[in-house]
This record gives sequence, structure tokens and C-alpha cells, in this order.
Amino acid sequence: MRENELKNLKIDKSVDVRGEAYPGPQLTTERSMTAIPKDGILEVILSNEIAEQDILFWADKAGHKYLGTVDYPGYCGIFVRKGS
Repeated sequence: MRENELKNLKIDKSVDVRGEAYPGPQLTTERSMTAIPKDGILEVILSNEIAEQDILFWADKAGHKYLGTVDYPGYCGIFVRKGS
């Protein structure tokens, strides 16, 4: 998705994992995903590129769909649609 489309998505839940040490960002993301409905959208706010890769790998493996990333100064928001 394009950046402007991502910024206008209806987000079901947003979770900020900036500053969390490994494996915190992934664990927080996993727990947050359970709180949203199927096809819901989770925004994960983070500032660590390694954590971003971990979350993208987890989302794919867990059957969720990565929608895209929006970069902001010093952090980014990644958007994931919950699978089954």
C-alpha cells in the first residue's frame, strides 16, 4: 500500500514498542494481535530496524499480512492485517 493509504487506514489497535529490548517488541506485538478481530489492522510503532525485521518475519509465519511501513523522523509504523 502507498504511504497515504496506510496513514488513512482504520486501525484496530496501535502498540508502541520503542525502547523495548529483544524479544519484547515481538512478544508485545503477538499479545496485541490477539486483541483484534480477524482482518483487523495492528499498527506497531518502533525505532529498531532489527525489531522491524523480527516482526515482519513473525507476521508472515503466523499467517498475517504485512501492509506496509510509514517512516517518521526517528521511528516507523508498520501495519499488519490479522489473518485467521
